[in-house]
Amino acid sequence: MATGIWIILERNESGIRKVSLQLLSKGRAIADETGESLVAVILGSGAAQFADEAASYGADKVILADDKRLSTYTTGAYTSALNKLIRKGEPAAVLIGNTAIGKDLAPRLAQRLGVGMASDCTGMETDEAAFLSFKRPIYGGKAFAEVTATDRPILAAIRPNTFPMGEPDATRKAEIANEAAEIDDDDLRAVVKEVVVAVSARPELTEADIIISGGRGMKGPENYEILEKCADAIGAAVGASRAAVDAGWIEQKFQVGQTGKTVSPTLYIACGISGAVQHLAGMGTSKIIVAINKDPEANIFALADYGIVGDLFEIVPLLTEEFKKLTA
Repeated sequence: MATGIWIILERNESGIRKVSLQLLSKGRAIADETGESLVAVILGSGAAQFADEAASYGADKVILADDKRLSTYTTGAYTSALNKLIRKGEPAAVLIGNTAIGKDLAPRLAQRLGVGMASDCTGMETDEAAFLSFKRPIYGGKAFAEVTATDRPILAAIRPNTFPMGEPDATRKAEIANEAAEIDDDDLRAVVKEVVVAVSARPELTEADIIISGGRGMKGPENYEILEKCADAIGAAVGASRAAVDAGWIEQKFQVGQTGKTVSPTLYIACGISGAVQHLAGMGTSKIIVAINKDPEANIFALADYGIVGDLFEIVPLLTEEFKKLTA
């Protein structure tokens, strides 16, 4: 019988990604409620150095697949290794962050395991009949669907910042299991020769607690400096709407929306953004939304918790000065 809740942990240059720690925190609560064990799975070279951190956030067991072929993510290698680990361990559920890697890996893994998957989930609860149920936005975020699965393992990709990150407990210890990464030669078709990482003092969009974004109302690329100064004052990331990206004012990597990045920060400040459905689908689950727009009829105000009707070129600099005073 399938048992256990597995969390596939993602890493970056600074350690375990925040979304994975959030999933461990939520997974711990569900494990306590259901009596299941919580298992963290870490792939790649040097995996053991992250075991204590996984344990501190609630893992009962940490599976380490330390293999240089998994040092850099590739779809084939990760799918092959995880497919075999999951078939061997027979977990009841497998959870992964709905990140760039998660969006690529989860569907391929579902196909290999022969199960369905719930993608871009913004809610997860225990279910008496199905073990777990998930909430996910549909119709561009205008409605939500409740999803359950009959197949095992249950496989789901969870949107970053859906759940709060618990406080780590350094006294917690976990069972450590070292597993060989069984990777089929046919799955090693892609080889990553080099990874070029853009260095920035600002947090990455999907990791940020605060985001300030600009849209068509920014009027040109030179005006994003206003948002950058505000972002630096409060440790925020800078984002953009599709209109601003399509106009060539800012790079596509900053785009928030259905065809950009999906974010769910604690605070989202939308500047000169009208509130098209495409954009709302990418940031609609933010905890607090502040909208700044000259048009009092802009769609963004219908979703915003706080709205400022006015010229962003006057309002944002004033906010920046106030933020500096608060953080001094």
